[in-house]
Amino acid sequence: MTKLIAWVEIPAENFKRAVDFYGKVLKTDFSVFDSDSEKMACLPGGEGAISYAPDFNPSGDGVLVSFNVPDDLEKILERIKSNGGNIVRSKTKIEAEGRGYFALFTDTEGNKIGLYGDK
Repeated sequence: MTKLIAWVEIPAENFKRAVDFYGKVLKTDFSVFDSDSEKMACLPGGEGAISYAPDFNPSGDGVLVSFNVPDDLEKILERIKSNGGNIVRSKTKIEAEGRGYFALFTDTEGNKIGLYGDK
């Protein structure tokens, strides 16, 4: 089956702050592209980017993007808090058997983001 999600962009008001936040929380590096009015920090799997553009604004009320994470969600939630994010919903067992856990947080830009994992 073809992946249905082709590309995801996470808007940032302060590009450097957002890239720093996600780099520390997810323990990863990004390929950064910077043009005159737009900036992108591409996710390592090529599925999206943290993006800055004058008319692209963060929101906690739009589509929910969730990251699949290998670490225990509790460890990631601690990194979120220590890097300026806020926990919206703590680690929660998904009721369907064998589906793992999820959590929700807001990033440094005000976007609501999800986490999904087995631990």
